[in-house]
Amino acid sequence: MKNILIIILIPLVHFCKNDSLNSKKEAVKTMEQQANEVAILANGCFWCTEAIFQQLRGVVKVEPGYIGGDVDNPTYEQVCTGTTHHAEALRIEFDNRLLSYDDLLEVYFATHDPTTLNRQGADVGTQYRSEIFYLDEKQKASAEKAIKQLNDEHVFGKPIVTKISAATKFWVAENYHHDYFKNNPNQPYCAAVISPKVQKFMKTFSDKIK
Repeated sequence: MKNILIIILIPLVHFCKNDSLNSKKEAVKTMEQQANEVAILANGCFWCTEAIFQQLRGVVKVEPGYIGGDVDNPTYEQVCTGTTHHAEALRIEFDNRLLSYDDLLEVYFATHDPTTLNRQGADVGTQYRSEIFYLDEKQKASAEKAIKQLNDEHVFGKPIVTKISAATKFWVAENYHHDYFKNNPNQPYCAAVISPKVQKFMKTFSDKIK
């Protein structure tokens, strides 16, 4: 009888251990999810901005897309006309244990010109506007504080025109826009515009890159 009992109990103990391990894995996964926050930022062509924020330590996911317009499920071609009133933007998921929202804003303002209205370099149009789309009052307060500080310190020499708006529906961009710089490094725009920006960013924020 003892031998029979041992044969029965061994798989039960094994099952309990697996159950315990699965519970721990689920607990860790839940903690990681709770630590993740989302920011939505618009600061010019999302091919450029995606390539920058993907390099930041603590960034979990970057999605290019459209926000702030009045047309459902807009296409890239529609947004480029300016008639949908969307901005090209990024939805950035980040681990707040490694990267704060204020850190994101620091990189955001340092990697584009927030004093030019509806324009970033040669990219002109409302879709290239500088705008922060906050998801809660804490993010709104952080954005307002950052802009006030930069203006008070005359960092850019001109007033910041970046808008601060409550986030509306974020429409994820077409697949070919994702990882655009990574997939098309030799494309003329990527080589001439994005590559220098990424190199400058990596030099300036060497302590924050992955």
